[in-house]
Amino acid sequence: MTNLHTPTPQQTEENLEERLRSQLASLNDHSNLRQLPSILHEERDIIVNGQRMLNLSSNDYLGLASDIELHREFLDTLTPETFLPSSSSSRLLTGNFTVYDRLEQQLAEAFGTEAALVFNSGYHANTGILPAICDARTLILADKLVHASLIDGIRLSGAKCIRFRHNEYCQLERLVEEQHSNWNSIIIVTESIFSMDGDAADLEELVHLKKRFPNVYLYVDEAHAFGIRGDNGLGCAEEQGCIPDIDFLVGTFGKSLASTGAYIVCKQVIRDYLINKMRTFIFTTALPPVNIQWTSFLLQRLPDFRSKRDTLKQTSQLLRQALKQKGYDCPSVSHIVPMVTGTSSASLLKAEELQRKGFYVLPVRPPTVPEGTSRIRFSLTAAIRMEEISALINSVIIS
Repeated sequence: MTNLHTPTPQQTEENLEERLRSQLASLNDHSNLRQLPSILHEERDIIVNGQRMLNLSSNDYLGLASDIELHREFLDTLTPETFLPSSSSSRLLTGNFTVYDRLEQQLAEAFGTEAALVFNSGYHANTGILPAICDARTLILADKLVHASLIDGIRLSGAKCIRFRHNEYCQLERLVEEQHSNWNSIIIVTESIFSMDGDAADLEELVHLKKRFPNVYLYVDEAHAFGIRGDNGLGCAEEQGCIPDIDFLVGTFGKSLASTGAYIVCKQVIRDYLINKMRTFIFTTALPPVNIQWTSFLLQRLPDFRSKRDTLKQTSQLLRQALKQKGYDCPSVSHIVPMVTGTSSASLLKAEELQRKGFYVLPVRPPTVPEGTSRIRFSLTAAIRMEEISALINSVIIS
């Protein structure tokens, strides 16, 4: 006899599909439905439905992805024998090509650390490191605005976590003072430049706090600072002179370095432990060697891109000042410049207006940012000229 309370496979499938359709409809009703755009790239421009627009939404912060001469120079270094488009294995099996060893040695030497380890992406890094190193006797204190990948890593770690108010170090200090004797380890987790507001952490202050307690460690994600900050482009930790004091210094190659993958620079014991315990490192096919070669090629030239960093600093400052003069709340101190509109529908309308005027910008909406803080996120690159920023300000921001 059929149990009336047990759904049939057909009913379960229909219920699932109905639930998904309902949630998609709700996202659409709240102007939060996302779709993959059909776009063409032509150097610095984006073409959508035949309209050419200046790309102001890219993470190619140094403009290297559109530098054709640099591409040619790299391709000249390759031969049919050295062009390897796949690793075909994890690094612990047969995927650990010599170019990986070379890149990690480059990183360790550049940062002056004992060791470095390369990952497939920033998401792999942030969702793998914390679960590997944390246990039931670990407390995580994380900035309220850390990236979703860090939030996922914290959840997967199973460790207790307390989120402190964004860049509120007085609250963080109280938490450390209250909790340090209750745990074997406390890990403070932050970004250096925050991906949505473009503001920055005070790494020197965090290091000072960490040094007061022998069981407190510091995890810093430099995804949006690597390549941009510091004399050699190594990030905010270099700029603030605290590389040796950060226990887990993480960054990515997919933004300023126009490549793919991520890294940690750290002590040798941490590298060895991650190789043995980090699931997102162990159970994945390694990046293609040709990608690692491209990353190594650019990393070697990173100190020489100072003029690009200076250009980006100038254009970013000009746009930030214009937004503040217009009355927008703009906490940014970097090349990530938000223009907060409030509602999701308002951000959509503003993005459409800017696109009609030739600027490819996109709305950032919940859940990426909290409700009521939807925005246009200007993501500037060194390839954008001063006169183009002036045109943006004169024709859109000021008018």
